[in-house]
Amino acid sequence: MSKIDIPSHTIFVCDGSKCGKYSKNIRKIFKDKIKENNLKGDVILIKMDCSDNCEHAPVVTFQPENYWHGEVTEKKAEKFFDKYILEE
Repeated sequence: MSKIDIPSHTIFVCDGSKCGKYSKNIRKIFKDKIKENNLKGDVILIKMDCSDNCEHAPVVTFQPENYWHGEVTEKKAEKFFDKYILEE
């Protein structure tokens, strides 16, 4: 049996029909911030199916902290990354 390396943080970005209209730019911000801060392997970014929170699109969640945010803008995405990933 092989060992699976588990990242310390996982960022899920909803890519459902409504969130998907906005999530591409938000995912790019997170990818860039992971790279800039040399966090590959420590932080993983996952595009998830619809979270059924369409009225709050786009939706992002940070795990394992279980922080969920709706109506995430590019500016908020940067702020949340700094708060939940860098300032931990």
